[in-house]
Order: sequence, then structure tokens, then C-alpha cells
Amino acid sequence: LVELGINFDHIWQKTLTVLHPLKVADGSIMNETDLAGPMVFCLAFGATLLLAGKIQFGYVYGISAIGCLGMFCLLNLMSMTGVSFGCVASVLGYCLLPMILLSTFAIVFSLQGMMGIILTAGIIGWCSFSASKIFISALAMEGQQLLVAYPCALLYGVFALISVF
Repeated sequence: LVELGINFDHIWQKTLTVLHPLKVADGSIMNETDLAGPMVFCLAFGATLLLAGKIQFGYVYGISAIGCLGMFCLLNLMSMTGVSFGCVASVLGYCLLPMILLSTFAIVFSLQGMMGIILTAGIIGWCSFSASKIFISALAMEGQQLLVAYPCALLYGVFALISVF
């Protein structure tokens, strides 16, 4: 599997980096383009939406592709070193993991009340904070985390809208 670019140790380390948002992100491991984990997370997100009665696989992949393209352009304009498209897709895909928790919660409970709004806002914040933290550490963009977190929050907000409605 290593010859195919699937390294379970790196997948586990990247997943733990997303799940522990206050942990310092290792920029070197995030520079590797690994799309096996993000594909699994996109499939899991689509599957949990399917269990909630929403057939949205096309929207998940379409919004992911457009969001990755937009973040790729934005990060290349903002950073001095530049970033590859695979790195952007990898980071955004790994940071989709908390959104899977939201869509799993939506299977059992309705997210259209006050508690759903609070939970959804927290999950969007978690996803965007994790993604911006990883981008900042990987691209050495100190002091620009809020500038990166805003478009990430917009992207994950669209995924949250799919989960809620």
C-alpha cells in the first residue's frame, strides 16, 4: 500500500491532528499529498447523509472540488512558498471529519432547533480552525490564521447546510 501512496501511520497522525485542534500541527506531515484519507471521509460523509435520507453524493464531491480549487487559488496568492493542489485537497478532506460527526448526529436528532444551530456552529468552527491551523503551519503564514479560517468556515458552512437541511 505504501507504493500506492497509502500510509496508515500518516493517515492516523493527520486524523489525530484534526481531532485535537489545540495540538500543534506538524507542517511536514501535512505537505504530503495523501488523498486516501480524504476520500474515505468524503464517502463516510455521504454515507451518513444517506442514512439520514439525503442522497447528496454529487453535491459533496462537487462542492469539495470547487472548494479545493478556490482554496488552492487563495492560498497561492497569500503564501510566499505556494502550495500544491493535492495538499489543499488533503487538508480540506481530513478536516471534514468533524462534519461527519454532525451528519451522524443528524441521523438521530433534528438539527433545526436551537441546539442544532449551536452544534452546527461549533462543528463549523472546529473544521475551519483545524484546517486554518494546518495551512498556517504547513505554509509558514504566521499571523494569518483568521484570514485563512474565514474561507474555510464558508466552505464547511456549505457542508453543514447539506447536513442540516
